[in-house]
Amino acid sequence: MLAQFFKIVDGISWVASRLADVSVVLLIVAMVYEVIARYFFDAPTVWAFDIAYMCSGALFLLGVSWTLKEDAHIRIDILRNKMSPRWAGAIEGIVYLAILCPFFSTLAWIAIKHTHKAWLTNEVEMVSPWAPVMWPFYLMFAIGLSALALQLAVEGLRAFMHQRHPATEVQA
Repeated sequence: MLAQFFKIVDGISWVASRLADVSVVLLIVAMVYEVIARYFFDAPTVWAFDIAYMCSGALFLLGVSWTLKEDAHIRIDILRNKMSPRWAGAIEGIVYLAILCPFFSTLAWIAIKHTHKAWLTNEVEMVSPWAPVMWPFYLMFAIGLSALALQLAVEGLRAFMHQRHPATEVQA
C-alpha cells in the first residue's frame, strides 16, 4: 500500500518535471523569437518579458519535486556525514514531515485557491501591456508546490524507513 503511494507520488513528480521541460522549450522559443524580432526586424514583442518570467517561475517550481526525488539538490553534509545513517534518516524524516511538508502544503493550498480565484475572475496581469490571463501561470505554481509537498512526505517516510532510490544509494 505504502509502496503504491510512493510510486504514485514519484509519478506526479515525473509529470511535473515534464511540464518543466515544456516550460524550458517555451522560454527558449520566446526568447529566440524576441531577439530576432527586436534586432533583425526592429519589432520587439509586448509579450516576451511576461513569457520569460512566467516560464522561469514555472520551471523552478515544476522541477523541484523531481530534484528532491532524485536527491539532486545542493546539500551541505558536514553534520550529516558525522551521524549514523539511522540518526541522519530520523532527522531528515522529521524535518521533511514535520516542518517542510506542512509548510509547502500550505503554500500549495494558497496557490490552488489563488488559481481558482484567478480563473473565476479572469484575472489578467495589470502591469503588462500584453495583459495575459494569469490562472495558467498560477496553476503551474499550484502543481509544482503540490508535487513538492507530496514528494516531501514520501521522502520523509523513506528516510524513516531507510529506503533510498537507486540514484541515491551510490555514495562517493
